[in-house]
Amino acid sequence: MSSDVRKPLPELIEDKLRSLIDDGTFTEGDRLPTEPELAARMEVARSSLRTALQRLQIQGVVEVMRGRGWYVRSADLANRDEALAAGLLDLRVSDSDLFEVRIALESTAASLAALRAEDGELDDIEKLSRAHAAATFTDKDQLLQTDEEFHAAVVRASHNELLEQLYQSLVPQLRSFRRNSYGSPVVHNRSGNDHDQVVWFLKRRDEGGARAAMSTHLLGLYHGLPAQVATPAGERAGLTTYAGQDEPSWQKDAD
Repeated sequence: MSSDVRKPLPELIEDKLRSLIDDGTFTEGDRLPTEPELAARMEVARSSLRTALQRLQIQGVVEVMRGRGWYVRSADLANRDEALAAGLLDLRVSDSDLFEVRIALESTAASLAALRAEDGELDDIEKLSRAHAAATFTDKDQLLQTDEEFHAAVVRASHNELLEQLYQSLVPQLRSFRRNSYGSPVVHNRSGNDHDQVVWFLKRRDEGGARAAMSTHLLGLYHGLPAQVATPAGERAGLTTYAGQDEPSWQKDAD
């Protein structure tokens, strides 16, 4: 592995795996070596390798098949990166714009996941929720990783490839906000409780409840944008309560 100390080890492993895919060592549809074998080959800890694989999974480069292992999903990395750079990743948008699109995508994904996800996928989502809740609130890298994994799993369980691709294009731009939002145990506990609510509705196949729970979670974060980031917002929507309503909805913030 490279000795570049400016990058965390999982990112270095991610770069190495991308290079192995880019040079044809692994091609689209190939099954990667098992995690223990790959970790030994790269002389890295299995936990760091798994983090790197999960980062590539979020980008749509690899995918995991239950009971079978990791597979290369897309080997045309240059065209994939170019397409993303020419699209949403290259847009200069505000944090509020990003979050409004994120809410639309993830609330829809949650409702579709409640209808379409396999039982094993829902079990995995529940485990990821627990992993995020168990993360140390002072370890922002771990919080970021477990949060991204949970949300990506919900989106993936929607079984809507275009929705997943759109969400993946937002992930890099959301990363800085996500990291900076972990400021206290209160925020972390609230996030963990919100994730549990999403899981509760997903496992009961309640698509309306799953959509509402995800919207509540993300609208709460969105409502806190002015206090957490310096990006100026124009007309920002607020978060209503459940009083007299079936689910959270948009409303104009009071001046």
